[in-house]
Amino acid sequence: QTQLVESGGGLVQPGGFLRLSCVPSGFTMDYYAIGWLPQPPGKEREGVSCISIVGGTVSADSVKGRFTISRDNAKNTVYLQMNSLKPEDTAVYYCAADPRCEVGRLPKPADIDSWGQGTQVTVSS
Repeated sequence: QTQLVESGGGLVQPGGFLRLSCVPSGFTMDYYAIGWLPQPPGKEREGVSCISIVGGTVSADSVKGRFTISRDNAKNTVYLQMNSLKPEDTAVYYCAADPRCEVGRLPKPADIDSWGQGTQVTVSS
């Protein structure tokens, strides 16, 4: 299983920023595409950003220009820098390995068989 551990969430005001981190549990992520899939309250989990093995990225329209995904293989970590946060960004954020990003597609929850505990992001004044 390719389980990952998320961290970095918190409470932030609209317009603020956060940086989430995603670290693998028991494996090296060098050979995996990694994505972020937030689950807003009462809604389904949905992929919004992913990064391929060689660093190519894909982003949903809802986060383009605001969220930036990156990876540091030396630190075995994938980051999600979230700027200009909006109340609708409130969600539990999960990261997961999903090869769909290798062909320019965002990750789909149905294709993922291992989940971490997620990290809560709340955007509120």
